[in-house]
Amino acid sequence: MPAAYDLEPAATAVKSLLPQVSDDQLGAPTPCADTSVADLLFHVLGLSTAFRDAARKKFGPATSTSPTGVATDLPQDWRPQIEERLDELVAAWRDPQGWDGMTQAGGVELPGAVAGQVALNELVIHGWDLARATGQSFTADDETLQGSHDLLIASQDPADREGMFGPVVEVPAEAPLLDRVVGLSGRDPGWSAAQG
Repeated sequence: MPAAYDLEPAATAVKSLLPQVSDDQLGAPTPCADTSVADLLFHVLGLSTAFRDAARKKFGPATSTSPTGVATDLPQDWRPQIEERLDELVAAWRDPQGWDGMTQAGGVELPGAVAGQVALNELVIHGWDLARATGQSFTADDETLQGSHDLLIASQDPADREGMFGPVVEVPAEAPLLDRVVGLSGRDPGWSAAQG
């Protein structure tokens, strides 16, 4: 199966935010409940590793550990580390074999095609989280946003969402696609750091 999505635009959008994150923002709140900017950055580092290895079918601690079961000690050189992992993530999902067969991420076995779409969605949602928490803007191309939307619209059953997304936040049908994606992920598109 050819790669269904190119993760590079979303990864590039996330990387573009990193230079503007100051050390005094690391303790700031994010749209993710009880999650600081530092926690979120650590999560992005971890998910980039886990989904890189999921694409490569390289199973181990990175793919078998639940994201809630990890420490949150952000390394001093987090910017170059995250950039490098994001580049590796993009490269791994450009290999068509990543989209074939079964794989594992977060301790869950799932089809490679679904894992790739989940990785794409993680970049979109957490890129938006990081941008909102640090007073930046986040944009994504329509194909990337549609990939996230398609995943999230299929996951509206509360039982399927538990542990992954909050309850859907209703957003007008005519709202921009990014706002609709954010609402489907359980976030308020109007969230700002001042609310957090």
